[in-house]
Amino acid sequence: MSETFKIAIIGSGPSGLSAAAHAAELSISHILFESEKQPANTIYKYQKGKHVMAEPSVLPLRSPMSFAEGTREEIITTWDEELVKHKVNIRFNANVATIKGERGAFQITLTSGETFLSEFIILGIGLQGNIRKLGTPGEDLPTVQYQLDDPEAYEDETIVVVGGGDAGIENALALAKQNRVIIINRDPEYNRCKEGNFNLLMAAIKSGMESRVGTSVDRVEAVEGGNFPLKFVAKTPQGEETIPCHRVIGRLGASPPRKQVESFGIKFPNNDPGSVPELSGHYESNVPGLYIVGALGGYPLIKQAMNQGYEVVEYILGHDVEPADEPLLKAKFVNYKRAKAVNDAIAIIQKNIPILSGLTTLQLREFLIDSTIHTPKLSEVVFKRNDYTNSFFSILEGEVVVYTEGKDGKEKGFPLPTGAFFGEMGLISGRRRTATVAAGKDCVLIETPRRSMLKLLASVESVRRTLDEVSLKRAVRSYLASSLPEDEIDYLVQGAIIKKFPAGAVLFSQGDKADGLYLIRRGSVTVSAPSSLKHSGVLPIGSARPQ
Repeated sequence: MSETFKIAIIGSGPSGLSAAAHAAELSISHILFESEKQPANTIYKYQKGKHVMAEPSVLPLRSPMSFAEGTREEIITTWDEELVKHKVNIRFNANVATIKGERGAFQITLTSGETFLSEFIILGIGLQGNIRKLGTPGEDLPTVQYQLDDPEAYEDETIVVVGGGDAGIENALALAKQNRVIIINRDPEYNRCKEGNFNLLMAAIKSGMESRVGTSVDRVEAVEGGNFPLKFVAKTPQGEETIPCHRVIGRLGASPPRKQVESFGIKFPNNDPGSVPELSGHYESNVPGLYIVGALGGYPLIKQAMNQGYEVVEYILGHDVEPADEPLLKAKFVNYKRAKAVNDAIAIIQKNIPILSGLTTLQLREFLIDSTIHTPKLSEVVFKRNDYTNSFFSILEGEVVVYTEGKDGKEKGFPLPTGAFFGEMGLISGRRRTATVAAGKDCVLIETPRRSMLKLLASVESVRRTLDEVSLKRAVRSYLASSLPEDEIDYLVQGAIIKKFPAGAVLFSQGDKADGLYLIRRGSVTVSAPSSLKHSGVLPIGSARPQ
């Protein structure tokens, strides 16, 4: 006969451990399933001696399980002791195969064939079982690896680390103490890591560690004989580069175990590989009684996940507990009188600002923790042309007026309404502001730091797609067709493609058949012609060149 529990928790990562410990301290019948032989498998697989940060630092911890900044070993030891202390009912080597049923009557079947019954389910399985590989020839060579257990096991090697997120940076920094390390980042900047890791990396690069940005992997080849068993071939902004090396470590993140999750009846909002399931403000999925917490729900940070584990048990019990980030968000909206509560403000944002409408409520809350809400006075300047600021602005209410310099040298102003955004050129290119922006009537703005916005663009496809589309239309209007109506601008850009070119690549040659118009979004191009025409020069961002 199957055992029956009030709450079944699947996955013993930070969120699952926190949920199970809270259920245990409340004397609620529960079971925690872990497919591995130890708890917190993701942290267990961290590199030896890794320093784990307790971010966001402004967020309080709400969990019976303790967590503070420290080494991997300290955290694992503490959690092992606390699992015993709280008498958590944990089952190791328990791999869940199927979930069937509904709220109050779920049936969980393990791959061993055992079945368990539960009134509610908390899914906290994380992402680490679905590691992304290089996706190129040579990705499975013996010395191409996707895990680093002990950095001290490697010495006097040339090692290529692929990945500009926290894991890649931490691996690179640890290995660089006794090896030559080259870190590869596909983005032009390191925007997917914590601020602390970013600062450490910049210091290491300044001290001599090698970095390649805007760079992708073309292939990895085995080499017979010689000092280096591998040849790492990269596509850099300067062209193809070959790096002889001893090993390649890929730290490219992981994808949600989508097929398995969908087999449980859970739906995803779209087909984007990085999308997360739609959840209520209480972490409940489209399957009533089945809740999702932690990285699978879009919250990869340990402290956030642990808070969710505590809160979801409270929600299952029918308690209206305030989220741990609620006081922080309340303080941000204190001058926004239209919203009486944080949830009101979030609903207005989702309704008014299209670029943020694709975020789940939980993703939006995290986004707002990094952002600032402004209520500027009429005609107050937000930023001036040629300012070096580079944050991103969304118009929550009212409007702003954008002042640009016309071809006649005179300044012209045009309004941007509620729902629009501005500051994207500084975001895309990192250059100075191209216009002056002043507040219009009843203006309410959301200002987001550039690094936070770049991180969002890298992780949420719908946001990147919307920004690309709008910024392209604005560039065409600004530099090419200021008098065209909106529908004609739409027609003009509907077939546009964003392309990246390595330095030295020829876009087209004199005499080629014209096939389109090139608008420079980032960087510059050199235009040259035969000496008989005596013409050459450099075109900067915003220039257009027909071909």
